[in-house]
Amino acid sequence: MPRKARVNKCPKCGTEVKEPIKTWQLVAPIPDKKGRITVTVMGVFQCPECGYKWRGVVSKVKVGGTGIEIGGKEIKEEEKRPPRIIEINIDNLEEEFED
Repeated sequence: MPRKARVNKCPKCGTEVKEPIKTWQLVAPIPDKKGRITVTVMGVFQCPECGYKWRGVVSKVKVGGTGIEIGGKEIKEEEKRPPRIIEINIDNLEEEFED
């Protein structure tokens, strides 16, 4: 089920507020079951109509472990290529340095 875009509305009068006046990050101390750490960006909002201030979530990011998730949408990492195998014949090296 897709998540709705975050709309920050004043709890008193219902006016929509676009930008927070201050932001900070909260980092979860324990990773989720996929090994990702959640970083939540919080903000203080102020209503331009009534002047009421409140705190709310600006965005969430999950990083590390098996991938990255921003705002509920998982971003796939590039597939890792198999390692290249380089073979070196030591016998040829010995012949060059014997001279």
